[in-house]
Amino acid sequence: MLPPSLASLPSRPSLPFRPVRRAARAARAAALGLVGLALAAGVEAAGPAEGVAEVALLPGWRTAEGTHMAALQIRLAPGWKTYWRAPGDGGIPPRFAWEGSRNLGQVEVHWPRPEVHTVSGLRSIGYTGELVLPIEVSPRRPGTPVVLAAEVEFGVCETICVPMRARVRAELPAVGRDDPRIRRALADRPLTAAEAGVGAVACEVAPIRDGLRLTARIDVPPVGREEAAVFELPDTSIWISDAEGRRAGGRLEASSDLVPPDARPFALDRSDVRITLIGEARAVEIRGCPAGG
Repeated sequence: MLPPSLASLPSRPSLPFRPVRRAARAARAAALGLVGLALAAGVEAAGPAEGVAEVALLPGWRTAEGTHMAALQIRLAPGWKTYWRAPGDGGIPPRFAWEGSRNLGQVEVHWPRPEVHTVSGLRSIGYTGELVLPIEVSPRRPGTPVVLAAEVEFGVCETICVPMRARVRAELPAVGRDDPRIRRALADRPLTAAEAGVGAVACEVAPIRDGLRLTARIDVPPVGREEAAVFELPDTSIWISDAEGRRAGGRLEASSDLVPPDARPFALDRSDVRITLIGEARAVEIRGCPAGG
């Protein structure tokens, strides 16, 4: 089972600009796709990105619940960053394929709290230096080793952005060994709504010319300076604008525009909405956004 800012931001782009920006982003990604080069042992890329990332699997341990906690480790050269699952307009989302694995059932990725960067007016969300990404797998045959093989597509950026692919493989033993790097990454995950003391959560949905505007009102303590809110949906073909946010004490109001490929209003399942609040101190993840004012 793959899981796949709240400073005041400028007003959303005019209607003609949004499709242009989406098309330009897709064209940029397609052009950069010619640069990435996958190798079986680590990652290389042609040109200026050569040698900026090393990728490995940390084998981890078997949990008391019978799952296995491993991790993908991406080590980056100084000044380079990689991206979170919802990378913003300035980022490249990571993707995973598990073909070639053995004794592999379900897979759950546990994302640590990311950082928010704004460069040239584009917001990107990700990690600098090193990313240890915990991966929890359920063996098909409990009590026996798992061979985890992964092809990972991810982006790295400094002054340029380059998509890369890496193939990694490791045997996850039936017992394994505790790894403090994975423990630290798990401890840095976003808090749940209950853990963060989130109170009332309500969403208002309004049609716009090319989709919907989703406004969430959340009773939640601040998560640190330069708060950022990120809205996500399971359908990644829906373009979601950077959130515009306002805070009044313990209440946060954030809104984003949701634009599907056909650029028309659509039926939104509110239970599918995931809202992540990211700050310097912590992050909070909220699942679902019921109707209300």
